[in-house]
This record gives sequence, structure tokens and C-alpha cells, in this order.
Amino acid sequence: MFGFGYKTTKYQNIGAEEFRDLMNDKNAVVLDVRTPAETQDGVIPGYKMINLMSPDFMDEIKKLDKDKIYLVYCRSGNRSGQACNIMADQGFTKLYNLVGGIGAWR
Repeated sequence: MFGFGYKTTKYQNIGAEEFRDLMNDKNAVVLDVRTPAETQDGVIPGYKMINLMSPDFMDEIKKLDKDKIYLVYCRSGNRSGQACNIMADQGFTKLYNLVGGIGAWR
């Protein structure tokens, strides 16, 4: 009965308004986990790109400061959620996923 079928969320799903508010924190880092080609559809100002589909993804996130706040986005919110899960497994604790991705930002 206890814990069966219960999934613990390792990050928070947030909307565009809260995402914008968190961007004002000096410890916030905006991560775009889309492919480079997808940036033609627009980007969020001040973003750092770490492509989730790249074979270097794990190496790149290991270089990041675990004390920072990470605001993660993609096209729709799916890959950024996956990235947040991976980052949480690596010890990151301040993770926020933009629900609806870049489309919600506009």
C-alpha cells in the first residue's frame, strides 16, 4: 500500500510566468536542451544550450554548478522533463521544467 505506483517528482513543472520570475534570480541558469537546429524557432534570452540528444549531454551537465537554479526548456516540455530527471539523478536539486516549452514562453 505504501509507495506502490507512486512516482516521486525530482523537479517542478512551472508555467511561463513563474519561469520568467525565476529568471531574475542571480543563481538561475536557463538551459535549452533542444537541438541546435531547433533554435531557429526562437530562444529564451540568456540561455545555455546543452542538447539532450547529444552524446556529450552527461559530460556537459557534470560541468555545471549543482548549487545553481536550473530553468530547463525544450520545444514542448517533454525532453526538458527528461533532462531534469537525469540532472536530479546526478545530484541537482533546484530544477524547474517549463511546461509547454518554448511555445508556452511566447
